[in-house]
Amino acid sequence: MPEPAAPDTGPPKPDSGRRLDLAAGGAAFALFAVVASIGAYLLSRSPSLHVGWPPLMADWGPHLGPGTPTAVAVAALVVGYGPRLAERLPWRAIPWAVWAAAMAWTWSLALVDGWQRGVAGRLTRPGEYLRGVDRFQHFSSTVHDFTGHILINSPSNWGTHIAGHPIGAVLTFVGLDRIGLGGGAWGGVFCITVGSSAAAAVLVTLRLLAGEGRARAAAPFLVLAPGAVWVGVSADGYFTAVAAWALALLTLASTRTRGWWTAVAASASGLLLGAAVYLSYGLILLAIPVLAVLLCTRRARPLLYVLPACAAVVLVFTLLGFSWWQAYGLLRIRYFQGYGGVRPYAYWIWGNLGAVLAPAGVAAAAGLRRALAAAPGALRQWRRRADPQEVAAVVLPCAFLLALLAADLSGMSKAEAERIWLPFTWWLPATAALLPARDRRGWLAAQAATALLVNHLLLTDW
Repeated sequence: MPEPAAPDTGPPKPDSGRRLDLAAGGAAFALFAVVASIGAYLLSRSPSLHVGWPPLMADWGPHLGPGTPTAVAVAALVVGYGPRLAERLPWRAIPWAVWAAAMAWTWSLALVDGWQRGVAGRLTRPGEYLRGVDRFQHFSSTVHDFTGHILINSPSNWGTHIAGHPIGAVLTFVGLDRIGLGGGAWGGVFCITVGSSAAAAVLVTLRLLAGEGRARAAAPFLVLAPGAVWVGVSADGYFTAVAAWALALLTLASTRTRGWWTAVAASASGLLLGAAVYLSYGLILLAIPVLAVLLCTRRARPLLYVLPACAAVVLVFTLLGFSWWQAYGLLRIRYFQGYGGVRPYAYWIWGNLGAVLAPAGVAAAAGLRRALAAAPGALRQWRRRADPQEVAAVVLPCAFLLALLAADLSGMSKAEAERIWLPFTWWLPATAALLPARDRRGWLAAQAATALLVNHLLLTDW
């Protein structure tokens, strides 16, 4: 007689793969430990890495500060009550609550280093944006001559950060100065306030593409993202928010089938995407997640509004006298005139990936494992036009991972990836929504511990 068929146990349980999640988190930690150890060895033999505590731009310096009690309290409250509140609050309140909580988390981490070092003095150090604001007294001529001061051997060359970014970055702080919000303190407040709003933007995008349930599950992880260490205070936190809201508006336009709102949201997205490219050269890689959003929604119509709006931004800067391509070409020369020409690519192609784990956290590694494992199935579902939310939950993080890998291979980001790549890494903690519900609080605690340890054991440059 034939053996009886095995009983049908149904689809895999939602908490299956927990050991693989732990293995992914452990592998991420091991990668960081390996690149840190190799970096320390290389640093002991040669200063060519040009960082104090590889792979991070930081120095060893255990310390406490005025922000320590608040940071611990915010972490404990979000770990203890965040998941429950994210499930129960009305949706309209959640993005605002996430922004407020993310701002509290970022402020408390910044103040671990004290007011002056942690906030007011961050953007006034040599090489930072505020050092060049006074040179824009003659606005038109300064903008027109901007590219003439990028190279190190040029007369009155720009500081590191101004030379290393398109002119839109420094013009932001020039604009703040013109409206009476000049100086390091206001610059720090601006970057923290705007930068922390990126958490709300990611949440809005997730709800529209991957469903409200996943957005609610991701909310606490976006609040306690370890990347908040670098949002407070660096201008890259502000860049992150601009990029995140551009994608949120694009998603909104792509999921609305009719009405004037589609044109408004798509045009606003185009303006922000154009602005992002004039804030950081690397944000040209936003083209990858933009394509992912359009593929997930199967709508190209928003491009009818996005592309003209982007072109308008390009036209304005070009008429002012700033040539993006010329400036980028000169930046490449400047990059290799400085540390970029000395830092070894063979180390940093791995060191950058290790550095990214600090702002992303181990929960992001576990979530990405689930996303990558589900990618083949998501591709089949996309082809069959089945379960678009399931597809988006996988495609979106894979798009940001692809953007990170492209940036890494380019060789234009040797070191400082924990800050420079924030517009891409900020989305990765949201993949924790793919983890089993009963495990999320533990992963959330690990995220908070990562940020607290980095901020209290190291003196980060940002």
